[in-house]
Amino acid sequence: MRIIPAIDIIDGKCVRLSKGNFNTKIIYNDNPLDVAKSFEDHGIEYLHLIDLDGAKTGKIVNHKVLETIATKTNLKIDFGGGIKTSGDVKIAFNSGANQITGGSIAVKDAEKFIKWIERFGAEKMILGADFNPYETGAKIAISGWKKESQEDLLPFIFNYLQNKISYVVCTDISKDGMLTGPSFDVYKQILEHCNTEENTNHIKLIASGGISEFDEIPKLAELGCEGVIIGKAIYEDRISLKQLENYIISK
Repeated sequence: MRIIPAIDIIDGKCVRLSKGNFNTKIIYNDNPLDVAKSFEDHGIEYLHLIDLDGAKTGKIVNHKVLETIATKTNLKIDFGGGIKTSGDVKIAFNSGANQITGGSIAVKDAEKFIKWIERFGAEKMILGADFNPYETGAKIAISGWKKESQEDLLPFIFNYLQNKISYVVCTDISKDGMLTGPSFDVYKQILEHCNTEENTNHIKLIASGGISEFDEIPKLAELGCEGVIIGKAIYEDRISLKQLENYIISK
């Protein structure tokens, strides 16, 4: 399972939010490049980079941060936040992104997002399936998590599975930044629903939200998750980079 640390950007700085609420912003580092280099120094190969300004405004804002990290490290970067047009996609890729994540656009304009999958390839596109959980199910959230769509989580993912998507990052918004543990049951349900013998195209599920301690990582791997995004647990020293380095080496 891939280890994917997260860097969220506001005003060019490395921050973390709780449940996507901008009023909970904590600045952890003024220089995201320093953070990215520290990840790379511990054998980490991947980075989840989110432009929170872009997510809020609906257009890419912090592509220069992406470009700096991409040119000064060897990290493979997936980038999201504010990607709404084909021009935004080009900016992200030209700035050094290896993959881009489409969340709101995948809900608001599925036809466009499917065309991106066809044009750039399923390996380049990640479906952002960020959800609010309820007793009766889960609904996909959009617009920087400020709005809730009418899309149900499982059908939403399954529909894109039929449209050749490979990578899906799934964040439980109620857990994001809360250090309360990931949504094991939801991830298990997704994998059981989508990765069946009848479906020749299986998703590569990336778990995100709530990671609080190292022991949760092998449990997610055992479930069948392809990757895990870790944010606040690193910044709050709940999981050390040395632990992650040893995990990567052991695999």
